[in-house]
Amino acid sequence: MKNIYQNIVTAKENNQKLLAILLDPEKLQQNQIASIGDKIKKSPATHILIGGSSFEGTHLDELIKELKKFLQLPIVLFPGNPSQISAHADGILFLMLLSGRNPDYLIEHQVNAVPILEKTNLEVISTGYILIENGHQSAVERVSKTKPIPRTNIEYVMQTAKAGEYIGNKLIYLEAGSGAKESIPHEMIAKVAKTITIPLIVGGGIRSKKQIEDAFENGADMVVIGTAFENDITFFD
Repeated sequence: MKNIYQNIVTAKENNQKLLAILLDPEKLQQNQIASIGDKIKKSPATHILIGGSSFEGTHLDELIKELKKFLQLPIVLFPGNPSQISAHADGILFLMLLSGRNPDYLIEHQVNAVPILEKTNLEVISTGYILIENGHQSAVERVSKTKPIPRTNIEYVMQTAKAGEYIGNKLIYLEAGSGAKESIPHEMIAKVAKTITIPLIVGGGIRSKKQIEDAFENGADMVVIGTAFENDITFFD
């Protein structure tokens, strides 16, 4: 599946909102794929993200191959580190943790990923990743050993997002973290959306269809839902 990024850009230009379901391979087994795939097909999802902050398993390839038996949606890697790269996916969010100052997540993991990516046909999508305070310590904060940006510091988040665009990131991802107590503030989404010209992804702490709609209305081009779908695969029924 080619041109994932161009399709996201085209959707933004046409004001077509996108919905990604994030699957954590650490919590997913191959025998669950059929039922999950069936639920995803009945949902409004446009993309599948797969990955996790701390996943160290060896069954990622098998999970993706099984998903492709049931789904025609683009499957995009959302890796916590280079060990989570699979040639069987369609693309990868090549993440730069803009909100942190740990060099491993700004450049080191990316450098180490290059020889792995060179052996694949994955579409590599440079993504500025900004972690926002959500009320408790997220897995991203714990694993990356970086602090999120306070949810009240909207001006700094806007500057960080724009810096990511200037650096050359193709997407900006505002993340509250898996299982976040609080989702990204509406005002922050709106102001970042007006500050950048590239597509904006918003995820973390979204537990209802109304929260999805609110994120869209405030300027998100793609919303990501993970924990809520994990906990209730009938979420979209």
